[in-house]
Amino acid sequence: MSQPLFDSEKEALYRRIVLIVSVAIPAVVAFLILMPQTGKLGNFDVSAFPGINAALNSLTSICLVMALIAIRAKNIIIHKSWMMFAFVLSSCFLVLYVLYHYQGPPTRFGDTDHNGIVDAAEIAAAGPMRLVYFCLLVSHIILAAIVLPFILFSFYFSLSGQIDKHKKIVRFTWPVWFFVSVSGVLVYFMIRPYYPF
Repeated sequence: MSQPLFDSEKEALYRRIVLIVSVAIPAVVAFLILMPQTGKLGNFDVSAFPGINAALNSLTSICLVMALIAIRAKNIIIHKSWMMFAFVLSSCFLVLYVLYHYQGPPTRFGDTDHNGIVDAAEIAAAGPMRLVYFCLLVSHIILAAIVLPFILFSFYFSLSGQIDKHKKIVRFTWPVWFFVSVSGVLVYFMIRPYYPF
């Protein structure tokens, strides 16, 4: 069994940091979605960010699969490298996501005339795909918020040598993180026709 590299005081500090980050990030994202801040950064163009974020999510999904393959082959060094890539890509996604929602105009599924209102005719034209989109979006957002502390603890347990704890937590964390990254790509392709640019 691996010996922890961090003492209980450092672990308590890390737990507090994880708690603060796990509450702060979803709170900021919720605020930006519910209270759009369009144009606060002047003319800074964020129109490419949704596409970049879809690419980041796609690459994260690939990294997660490669990390799984590596650990099943018992190649711990390669596994750690792929997981670090996934973490960095997801962090970049988060930064661009927050910037986009701070600067960019809100986009509504079905809003074909880009006026910010989805009227009855647009709802009818979107049909059942509107419900599919919202189910996917809601599950994506909720699971993204839930999985964040698990991702952070997974990394902490690995880096601190608490491998048994790491193995237990990643049984839940990996599939949820993978779902969040894949569903993020699907959400992008579903909403893309309604971006106003």
